[in-house]
Amino acid sequence: MRILARFFGRMLVCFFVLALAVPAPAWARSGPQGFADLAEKLLPAVVNISTSQTLNAKDGVEGLPDLQLPPGSPFEDFFKDFMQKQHGQESPRKRKATALGSGFVIDASGYIVTNYHVIDGADEINVILQDDTNLSATIVGSDKKTDLALLKVTTKKPLTAVSFGDSDKVRVGDWILAIGNPYGFGGSVTAGIISARARDINSGPYDEYLQTDAPINRGNSGGPMFDMDGNVVGINTAIISPSGGSIGLAFAIPSSLAKNIVEQLKSNGHIRRGWLGVRIQSVTQEIADGLNLGQPRGALVSSASPDSPAAKAGIQAGDVIVSFDGKDVPDMHRLPLMVAETDVDKTVDIGIVRKGQSLTVKVKVGELSSKETDDEEENPKDKPHAAPTGAEKVDDLGLSAAPLTDALRTRFEIKKGVSGVVVTSVAPEGIAADQGIQVGDVISEAGQQEVKKPKELSEQVKQAKKNGRPLLLLINRHDDLQFMAITFGKKK
Repeated sequence: MRILARFFGRMLVCFFVLALAVPAPAWARSGPQGFADLAEKLLPAVVNISTSQTLNAKDGVEGLPDLQLPPGSPFEDFFKDFMQKQHGQESPRKRKATALGSGFVIDASGYIVTNYHVIDGADEINVILQDDTNLSATIVGSDKKTDLALLKVTTKKPLTAVSFGDSDKVRVGDWILAIGNPYGFGGSVTAGIISARARDINSGPYDEYLQTDAPINRGNSGGPMFDMDGNVVGINTAIISPSGGSIGLAFAIPSSLAKNIVEQLKSNGHIRRGWLGVRIQSVTQEIADGLNLGQPRGALVSSASPDSPAAKAGIQAGDVIVSFDGKDVPDMHRLPLMVAETDVDKTVDIGIVRKGQSLTVKVKVGELSSKETDDEEENPKDKPHAAPTGAEKVDDLGLSAAPLTDALRTRFEIKKGVSGVVVTSVAPEGIAADQGIQVGDVISEAGQQEVKKPKELSEQVKQAKKNGRPLLLLINRHDDLQFMAITFGKKK
């Protein structure tokens, strides 16, 4: 028994020794032992940014609401004198508003990157280095659409600078280090991982953020996100938080986008972006089925602006852009960024699918105008009208439609160049109502066929039901074109 005990005892020891000797798989390796060496190297390149601006305040009394009196009112002068006497002044009060942010040195000669929203509207911008040196900064250039700005400070000695890394190589789960000025606590270092890539948080047309769980708070805006090699792979710009503090949902502009913007700002002081001139929408599974695409992919063109590069190349409503300049377009969101990053006047190949056929067109990329997009027109007010002549019910859609006449164009403010049938009524419980179709909408196409009479619309509905495929409608609502896929119930 003793011999057996010794034997099994030795076997057990050997088992544990062998178990300890087996190397852990790559995915089970532990994180870095610490960030001290990396932080020590990077801290001098990160700066605090303090801004101030003068705000005009309306005359008023603390705690009382502003009084809006009609011009010429007998009480107007009385209340104006009363408010001014309360503050002992004859002109609008002014006050200083200050804000804090972060930034980082990208060039030893004094170029500093930060967020646009950190310096927006500032009268004065001061940069505070790690050694508490305070330097006045000027704006070299800024870009509101990507929330980036480039500053310049003048200094007698070279600054410690950092370089951009390649955010395209960053993987979900990689360690990152963030340094910034949260709540005025400059030089604060936090660590986390990349939680997700290419996040769209609806903050702008080029959203493709890196998401991290590293603690990011107010004042971190404009600060760098470093990889473990000490390169900047992101610029911290936004958080999602019900309390205003970090809950582990922070977002950074990827360096792959920021690098080109910063280079343009440094060289030109402004941004030149490529322009195609199309309105696009997502390709849902229903739309993909209606177009016989298979899986949803690409960007569906709802219209091409007149005289735009797209229009000149023959791109038209209903085309699905599936590739741009040799790169696949996985979804609608990706295309605007691909076009914007393309050099102006460059001729590129664009792959499209038109009515089931794959085509390639050449487009000379234009330049996006700096002019802001006009506001959308307001919808016309609903007024009681008699049923228009020629209106017919399309029962399967739950609507009535009529051919366009001058009277209907006037009633619904439809321009002369618009063709199709106008929706004159919508049944509350029909398919059209469920899909958001409204009275006054113009259905220009059905099943990628032009329609000018309600009967033509009804025929396309019947054909789609017969084939068991979604019906693709092109809806024009106050010059805003959009495709809509209508799915009918399957026959039992």
